[in-house]
Amino acid sequence: MRDTRVSAAGLREAIDRSGYYPDLVADAVDSALGSEQVGAYVVHHEATFDPAMEVRRHVTVLVLSPTRLLVCHTDEHPPAEGMPASHASTTTEAVRLSRIQSVAVTRVVPDPASYVPGVPPTEVTLTIGWGAISHVDLEPATCGDDNCDADHGYTGAITADDLSLRVSEAADGPEAVGHVLAFAKALSEATARAAAR
Repeated sequence: MRDTRVSAAGLREAIDRSGYYPDLVADAVDSALGSEQVGAYVVHHEATFDPAMEVRRHVTVLVLSPTRLLVCHTDEHPPAEGMPASHASTTTEAVRLSRIQSVAVTRVVPDPASYVPGVPPTEVTLTIGWGAISHVDLEPATCGDDNCDADHGYTGAITADDLSLRVSEAADGPEAVGHVLAFAKALSEATARAAAR
């Protein structure tokens, strides 16, 4: 379940509803948030399958405070050497709003020819970049001549890709799509205010 109701109590309720180690997740979020107020949030719980066909669960909590974006991600791990029982790891990152370089929202709409303004998309991907992680896509450069066999080196693009969160109506429900859109709007507005200071 995703939620963006604005309050620390609402955030805790959303974490509890996710059912994924709520005390551990809430403790990590509270620690990172400190005394700041909650402006908006998203709680995204997802299960994935690893190559051994085992279910791995993880939760991402995004919190917008007056000065920062908090990212809290908790993963579940199977027993391993030195760890006879399953365990979880939680990572929190606090990013100053002034450091956020991009807030990208990809919306997927079926049958775009009959799109009606105001109808929400069926899928949303929120990508936030603040320069901590980038990836490079390279491909051989060409000169446009199909008969040319000279080496023109490579061309590519560097893309900031610190966080990407995807929700869909089919997998997560229409409310989840709306909540992520609302969070993205609040984050975009907050980063615009931070850049204007």
